[in-house]
Amino acid sequence: MVSSSLFVDYTFLKQTAGVAGNIFAFGLFVSPIPTFRRIIRNKSTEQFSGLPYIYTLLNCFICAWYGTPYVSVDNILLTTVNSIGAIFQLVYISLFITYAERQKKVKMLGLLAGVLVLFAALVVMTLSMFDMPSRQIFVGFLSCASLISMFASPLFIIKLVIQTKSVEYMPFYLSLSSFLMSTSFFAYGMFNWDAFVYVPNGIGLVLAVVQLGLYYYYRNRAAEDQAPLIVSYS
Repeated sequence: MVSSSLFVDYTFLKQTAGVAGNIFAFGLFVSPIPTFRRIIRNKSTEQFSGLPYIYTLLNCFICAWYGTPYVSVDNILLTTVNSIGAIFQLVYISLFITYAERQKKVKMLGLLAGVLVLFAALVVMTLSMFDMPSRQIFVGFLSCASLISMFASPLFIIKLVIQTKSVEYMPFYLSLSSFLMSTSFFAYGMFNWDAFVYVPNGIGLVLAVVQLGLYYYYRNRAAEDQAPLIVSYS
């Protein structure tokens, strides 16, 4: 009776964490909108790169596949959040291709086709060559590596913030969304005893805490540097 109630509690907590992660992920998914408003307004991609959206699309595909019942057990909330993320990336990539110059357009179309072919090959290969336990391990390692490399991408921004002593290039709400999403899916993975989920999100959580800490430190430091000098004549 006790074990049954504990199972129910863990299931509820896991589902709650997963739903929260789906909600908080929207902060990350919508973060490129200001960039694409500028692209649409200027009818040009200027010096912006489309590679982050291609890479994020591939990451979403792999993680969504890992969450399906064909690969892992009771991880469907991973599939939902990454499917939504994939839709956002496809929209961004379509807009980028629409407004890009010819050379960039051809390159992006080639990369998009490559991602679609690669993902299709991954699905066919894992279904035909692996049994269920081996399939989870293989796709799990791929999704884990993909997530870790994605979470590691802010290391460049962290370095830039420390060098410039400015948070200009590290938006607060993007760091906050990353923190909330990583926290939620770290808890989700822990409640599901799934190292392929909690390990990369744990790393993402640590990096997000570092970003928020740097934001707080350098924002306050900038405010102190800009504070007016008060001179007493008494």
